[in-house]
Amino acid sequence: MNALAEELNEALAGSVAERLLSALGRRMYFPKGIVSQSAEADEKAHRFNATIGMAYEGGEPMILDSIRAGLPSLSPKEAVAYAPTAGVAALRSRWRAELDKKNPSMRGRDCSSPVVVPGLTAAVSAFVDLFLDEGDELALPDLSWPNYRLIVEERKAAKCATYPTFAGLGFNVEGLESALRASANRSKAAGKAAKAACVLNFPNNPTGYTPTLAEADAIVAAFRRIAEEGIALLVLVDDAYFGLQYEEGLLRESIFARIAWAHPNILAVKADGPTKEDYVWGFRIGFLTFGSASLGPKGYDALVKKLMGLVRSSVSNSSAPAQNLLLKSFDAAGASEQKARLRGLLAERYARARDRLASRPLPSCLRPLPFNSGYFLSLECVGIPAEALRKKLLLERGIGTVTIQDRCLRVAFSSVEAGDIGELLDEIAAAASAIAAQPKGT
Repeated sequence: MNALAEELNEALAGSVAERLLSALGRRMYFPKGIVSQSAEADEKAHRFNATIGMAYEGGEPMILDSIRAGLPSLSPKEAVAYAPTAGVAALRSRWRAELDKKNPSMRGRDCSSPVVVPGLTAAVSAFVDLFLDEGDELALPDLSWPNYRLIVEERKAAKCATYPTFAGLGFNVEGLESALRASANRSKAAGKAAKAACVLNFPNNPTGYTPTLAEADAIVAAFRRIAEEGIALLVLVDDAYFGLQYEEGLLRESIFARIAWAHPNILAVKADGPTKEDYVWGFRIGFLTFGSASLGPKGYDALVKKLMGLVRSSVSNSSAPAQNLLLKSFDAAGASEQKARLRGLLAERYARARDRLASRPLPSCLRPLPFNSGYFLSLECVGIPAEALRKKLLLERGIGTVTIQDRCLRVAFSSVEAGDIGELLDEIAAAASAIAAQPKGT
């Protein structure tokens, strides 16, 4: 059991609450991770707050004019009526059509109608509820969104099997394939069916990395090899940061479009939403879409109804006004141009960070991990504790960042103006050098 959960259980010792907690209740805790570090930064990061994954302009969250203008335009039904369990039908149809536009390899392919859930966290949680039992494994890169572990290990009592994210300067395709084979072997040894599951999250949180086209081809080939051996392969494609690639030669469509129909033994589940694509973080809208060469309309309908059961039995339905606002925004005048402008701001911030790291190397105690997309870059701390660096930056320099596993410092360049990126990285370098120069044990 996690140490934080044990600490909370001790606080309840001897109380009636202790006697009434479920097994899940006993396992549950609030992690000292991104959310808690961001809350601390809200208080003390008076210079730069490079913590949470949002995009800011002029000190305020980015917002499309179409969303701002649409707020008072909703009818009473659009504003306050319950939404259907699976989501507003017109929005589901439109999102499916948008998937074809953004993912050429999906065109002409049969998949399920997207189901609306309350954000990407709910999407991951529903995926886990639908497919993982206690003790099952989900393969993750070692550098991944910490909430995966909270959902998989504590809510479901399943297991996260990790592999090194990178091999050299690229994605560790061989490590992913090995992790999946090891999971399948353990599944067979336990007397279960030969199966394996993994998450693919590109651009990756926390590293900001998207595979090259060659790496994407290698991932598809690896999955096909596994599937051809009779192993049932389940893949969650987390597209939270879809479309934010800033270099040439990168995979720009979702890898879901390439793997879902690669072999009948593969089932791919696409988790995505407008959170980052349409700059509506607080709308809490996500979508889950199923794709497999072994499924037809009846199979897709069955999975959608099972997912609807999960939604109905937990949150009942997702926000109707948020869904209707999003639907209206798709066809609003100038919406595409606004999205392009905001994406351009993020690309400029990325370029400033990339160029600063290339022109003035960081001290040897900081090693930039590969990044080319998304909201973040990560700096691996070599010989210094990442948490000590985070606290020094926050308390002495008013700069908010996030630590990952006390190993890396995650920097959200998305929330820092382009003109401040160089200063931010200079301050991080100076603080790290100061810690490295301290005598050991002080």
